Amino acid sequence: MSDPTRVFDDLREEGEELDRLVAELGPEGWALETPAARWTVAHQIAHLAWTDHSALLAVTDQDAFRGLVEKALAAPSTFVDDGAAEGAAKAPDRLLDDWRAGRAALLDALYAAPTGTRFPWYGPPMSGASMATGRLMETWAHGQDVADAVGVVRPPTDRLRHVVRIGVRARDFAFGVHGLPAPGEEFRVELHAPSGELWSYGPDDAPQRVTGPAHDFCLLVTQRAHRADLSVEAVGPDADRWLDIAQAFAGPAGTGRPPKGARP
Repeated sequence: MSDPTRVFDDLREEGEELDRLVAELGPEGWALETPAARWTVAHQIAHLAWTDHSALLAVTDQDAFRGLVEKALAAPSTFVDDGAAEGAAKAPDRLLDDWRAGRAALLDALYAAPTGTRFPWYGPPMSGASMATGRLMETWAHGQDVADAVGVVRPPTDRLRHVVRIGVRARDFAFGVHGLPAPGEEFRVELHAPSGELWSYGPDDAPQRVTGPAHDFCLLVTQRAHRADLSVEAVGPDADRWLDIAQAFAGPAGTGRPPKGARP
């Protein structure tokens, strides 16, 4: 990405949109259960605050960040939930203040970092633009959980271009975490942006294709909705398989969400 400030600006706007949603909630709203098992609205915001803090340390204090990695390695199956639970135990006003301060500090650090600098992470090192893209993806995805919990429909924006980009680039990773060989050929991906623009990836003449609304594709790759409830279509056996296992996030394969008719 030649100009990383674009994704930094979009990350700021994504956080501000979610902030406006949760700032209006009373204590009962923060305690609402979200589609993520055992996570309330407070857990969702606490997770974002915790991850923003991790990213800030990766950019500004790499020795401290290595300490976080050691803690993660010591408790790989619980450290994410533990971090969310610790933050969710705070009073909502305190949690909201902490999240605001943390995301502002992270953005300041990213804007100030020299272009091209790579920072450590729980996986491979990444550039500031890639880190901001990952933070935007998580903010949007966990924001979707919050919106579902409080019964709000969020109009999609073209900030989703960043989520789409991660989802497309993570294709081979998704196959790998399922123990499957990556397809030997590129797919053609054509998605209609909220603005009406067509976002396309891969060769024009690729025999295997994925098409549909960009918003639905983002719900799919963040595993916020089941494929059966989305208008994303595949042509070709490998492309069809990808839509069953796609994920835009690092780590093991997620459990996803059941189809609407199968939800309790």
